[in-house]
Amino acid sequence: MKIDLLSPASFAAGQPHDQYRWLREHAPVRWCDEPNGAGFWAVTRHADVWAVDRDFQAFSSEPTILIPDPPPGQGQGFGPHKMMLMMDPPEHTAFRKLIRSEFTLPAARLREDRIQALARQIVDSVIDKGECDFVADVAGEMPSFVIAELMGLPLDDGRELYKLTETIHTAPEALPPGAGGAAVMKMFEYATGVIADKRARPADDLASKLLACEVDGRRLEDMEFMLFFLLLVDAGGDTTRNLLSGGLLALMEHPDQMGWLMADLPGRLPSAREELLRWTSPVIYMRRTARRDVELAGQAIREGDKVVMYFGAANRDPAAFDRPEVLDLTRAENPHIAFGTGPHGCLGQHIARIEIDAMLLEVLNRMTDFELAAPPEWLPSNFISGPKTMPLRFRPR
Repeated sequence: MKIDLLSPASFAAGQPHDQYRWLREHAPVRWCDEPNGAGFWAVTRHADVWAVDRDFQAFSSEPTILIPDPPPGQGQGFGPHKMMLMMDPPEHTAFRKLIRSEFTLPAARLREDRIQALARQIVDSVIDKGECDFVADVAGEMPSFVIAELMGLPLDDGRELYKLTETIHTAPEALPPGAGGAAVMKMFEYATGVIADKRARPADDLASKLLACEVDGRRLEDMEFMLFFLLLVDAGGDTTRNLLSGGLLALMEHPDQMGWLMADLPGRLPSAREELLRWTSPVIYMRRTARRDVELAGQAIREGDKVVMYFGAANRDPAAFDRPEVLDLTRAENPHIAFGTGPHGCLGQHIARIEIDAMLLEVLNRMTDFELAAPPEWLPSNFISGPKTMPLRFRPR
């Protein structure tokens, strides 16, 4: 079995479950060589991914959660500042606390009616056409709009920012030279305008609250705000967009499961949503760096080694799931880790679930007879998994 978890080609039609299967069975913690890099340990079993993600004392999120190391001496390229994802407790805990109240389950539920209204608006815009690019026209719209409203931005700006995140997540070799960095700089330029606007006219939105809050007795510096902004826009769309498009594709490929779901859509949606999260696993991996020598699944991990958790592999582990290779929307025991776990578990998962439910209810109640107009094109990325385009024909119910 050829194992290549770096090339976007391995992820050209979704995640490489044949490679994951071989790794879980033969080398659940396996050393992988890395061109132009030091190499890394690939972790593919559920129990090991769970353990690494929760043990921040042995496995650090610094200097980065991505496999490639930052250039020597540059850190993350943002001077002394770090994105929250690339901090460890207690620093991570202090920054997470700044926005946590906006993302609790009660806070998310206060947005349910508005999110449902947005779902209606999104489907209204395509329903009479009988066709659409489901990713751009439907799945991508919802998280773009929700994060824009959270931050107090125009909805159309949310859509344009989403296009930048897609570039940021695309593997560098699939882009023109420097395109990823240019997209980050455009995001920062936009965030600079937000800083000026919200300082001049603060409002009841997350951007204004971030600019007014304090960490360790001081206000956020501009770059700290911009990194928060990048994280919220970037992470705010991935799971929802890729779950909706990848999940609908899975339902189309499993008509028996679609039939079961449609027999009682509101009642069966919660278990279906969790199974689709397990099945699609929109975030492919997260990297940690060993703080000290440690043993994992019989392998000697050295201080400074890269340790990479593959969530899609963990979510198909037969040691954690009965019949993991079967899409089973009735699955009762479903300890998936599509949102990660431990201190870095996805802060926005409650809002993401509400967005997913609202869009699936609206799409499946109002559209039927789904048919691909052309094969989906997957995002050329070894970090985020989901269709980039998904031309779809359908019939209004």
